[in-house]
Amino acid sequence: MYRFHRWTLSICSCLFVASSFVGQEVRATHIDIDAAAPTAPFPHFWERTFGSGRAILSLRESYRNDLRTVKGVTGFESVRFHGILMDEVGLYDPDRVIKNPGLAAEAVSDSGSYNFMYVDQIYDGLLRRGVKPFVELSFMPRKLAADPNALHSFFYHPIVSPPKDYKVWDEMIRAFSAHLVARYGIDEVSTWNFEVWNEPNLDFWGGSPKQSTYWDLYDHTARAIKSVSLKLLVGGPATAQAAWVPEFLAHVYENHVPVDFVSTHVYGNDSAPNVLGTNDDVPRDQMVYRAVRKVHDQIASSPLPRLPLIFSEYGASYSNEPNVTDSPYMGPWLANTIRQCDGLVENMAYWTFSDVFEEQGVARSSFYGGFGVIAPNNIPKASLNALAILHKLGERRIAVDSDFAIATKLPDGSLAIAEWNYAPPGGNGPTYTSQTTPGEPRTFVVELDHFTAAHTATLYRVDSTHGNSLALFDQMGRPENLSGEQIARLQKAGAMPRAEPVSIQDGRITTTVQPYGLVVLLIKHR
Repeated sequence: MYRFHRWTLSICSCLFVASSFVGQEVRATHIDIDAAAPTAPFPHFWERTFGSGRAILSLRESYRNDLRTVKGVTGFESVRFHGILMDEVGLYDPDRVIKNPGLAAEAVSDSGSYNFMYVDQIYDGLLRRGVKPFVELSFMPRKLAADPNALHSFFYHPIVSPPKDYKVWDEMIRAFSAHLVARYGIDEVSTWNFEVWNEPNLDFWGGSPKQSTYWDLYDHTARAIKSVSLKLLVGGPATAQAAWVPEFLAHVYENHVPVDFVSTHVYGNDSAPNVLGTNDDVPRDQMVYRAVRKVHDQIASSPLPRLPLIFSEYGASYSNEPNVTDSPYMGPWLANTIRQCDGLVENMAYWTFSDVFEEQGVARSSFYGGFGVIAPNNIPKASLNALAILHKLGERRIAVDSDFAIATKLPDGSLAIAEWNYAPPGGNGPTYTSQTTPGEPRTFVVELDHFTAAHTATLYRVDSTHGNSLALFDQMGRPENLSGEQIARLQKAGAMPRAEPVSIQDGRITTTVQPYGLVVLLIKHR
């Protein structure tokens, strides 16, 4: 495991300057960037993994189209989803009988209780598109469930029961892992993460008591995976609300259970009592950082202090809030979360890359507050464009004294700077993004030291009027059903805006960013 120095940033002093915005004063934030200053590693931990709808959805054309789109702008490496063990994927069926008298005896499959047809199609489809599986092992096959009626309330009703026979569970996990190694090779599969279950501290796990029965599940699963190859990576506890980590680490350490990483989840609208055990009023733009810092410190003080930390689900909202996840609010929220969490976590899996997603049922609208960065009908949201421009940041970070900016250096010596204007999310009214965006514009004045720049920089912008398909959806009256012509217009409205030239005068660059706005500046050497 590697750790990165976390820049300690403070809020830059702001002053008010004259503005071309009628009736408004614009805050000016001054940022001094010394291009000759030492840099720190800045790996793109926020775009390595994305979540998605359950496993079987990955066979849909719409899912694969969205996967291709997000891969194209972020280069992400892996995708995590629920349900690879569920009956709809067809892996486990002890009563399966192969009857084909036309086949020679030696040609008949000897896989017995296991059918890997859909598993292979799911993982082949990902790998052909340059994306690895992040293997979440869930949920329980009906014929292996101690209680087949222990159903979660999701639309597809996964079975959350423990297995009725751990010997059979262990055999299934070994067969599954061995099949993957045989099909894809140990060199490939040893780069995947195998995560045991999903959020066992909530109603996704029917064991009682929850914690000790999850330990049983984890122990059996981890040992079964390692029996196939010690190179395979396994971890947990995959909890919601950043829970159970100290107890999990104590358990695996004391019982010599294999573990290669720690995983847990958090959302911006989780509550402080649930995540932090306090009654603090933690705003949405601070909650993810507070949870990441908590778990980072718990690992550091544990008997296994060098384990990597993976937040295998995170986002601004665990509920359907169109004016959060569908809106340009996400640009500043993402940028600020990245700034805060840098150096504390190895991987953060945004939930999700696509609204091809059915936990609450079939979507009734293209903008319903879905988790994805692409709305149904392959309509880009502002969050996709925000991720696209944040992808342009370099992988070496330069310290800056601002809570509203990240400065980085690219391999060729160019600079890439993110600037944003955060404001809390608005309500759920239909005119929120186009007419009632809260806050005031913010002007950034960047001073460059030890850097001979060209006469202009390139600016990429996402805000309420740039790369924001929700604004047009507002103008349409937020219809539930869209015509083909409306879908085409929304796709065009959500396209990434063209880059803008910005002048550089005496080593100074001035830009103005609207509320809910995010910009990225690319500055090349002369």
